[in-house]
Amino acid sequence: MISKDKDDKLVRIYCFVFDKFEDELQFYCERFTGNNKPAFSDQEIMTIYLYAMHHEGHRKVKEIHRFATEYLKLWFPLLGNYQAFNNRLNWLGGAFAMLVEILVWDYQPEDCCLDQSLLDSMPIITYSGKRSGKVATELTDKGFCSTKGMYYYGLKLHLLGFRRIGKLPHPEQILFTPASVNDVTVFKEAWSGIENRTFFGDKIYFINELNEHMLKYQTSETLAPVKAVKGMEEVIKQRIKAADDLFPTAVSRIRQPIEAIFNWLIEKADIPKASKVRSTKGLMIHAFGRSVSAFITLAI
Repeated sequence: MISKDKDDKLVRIYCFVFDKFEDELQFYCERFTGNNKPAFSDQEIMTIYLYAMHHEGHRKVKEIHRFATEYLKLWFPLLGNYQAFNNRLNWLGGAFAMLVEILVWDYQPEDCCLDQSLLDSMPIITYSGKRSGKVATELTDKGFCSTKGMYYYGLKLHLLGFRRIGKLPHPEQILFTPASVNDVTVFKEAWSGIENRTFFGDKIYFINELNEHMLKYQTSETLAPVKAVKGMEEVIKQRIKAADDLFPTAVSRIRQPIEAIFNWLIEKADIPKASKVRSTKGLMIHAFGRSVSAFITLAI
């Protein structure tokens, strides 16, 4: 049995999932078979997954199923064996992906600075080191994580977030790409066309030509720590040293919360570790399901 307080949380998650499933999610995992309305519903599977991960801290699907079998059987009497539960869960990747969008779009806090955005990325690692990737090869490839100083196979999570002064940023958009996709490429293709916006990022995001184009056509700009200019004379370096020292410090202070939200995602859902994933569908559940389990606090 679980406590009354946790009972309340379980019911709230189920009601939230049920409402969203009826409105939108069902169309992203629709079945075209005679068994399109199973007795043990998709809403119940999503509820168990989110509750066990968010409130109980279970990370592996086998642990989630074991917890549900031991403590949630009265709530979900039709819960089957682990293999059936895992197979059913793997078909819900589309529903979890849509639920991420619903959470970040429909539950935006009022204190967001809508003209200021922070951006960065983090790795989702299926294989690290010299091991070659053999899982979900249509979605993953080899990339380099400069923060960890390592090559890895997997995905990359790109996050664009509204600045909230003194708080974690609110995600405006979350994108997943193969690990080799450059952060600048994602920024150019997905976000550089946003108008009337100031973006704060690290050095890699600042490109003079792109910034000038954004200022001219979108009235937007990117602020990032100053890159060293090769071949600059020492006397000029000394002349602008004070400004070059102060500006990166100011930018870094503003963009620091984007790194804090990644640490929060690691603490809440341990998204970077995907070494136990063994299929493409499993990787989608890992990426989108764990994102939902973290951001469901926006709604619950």
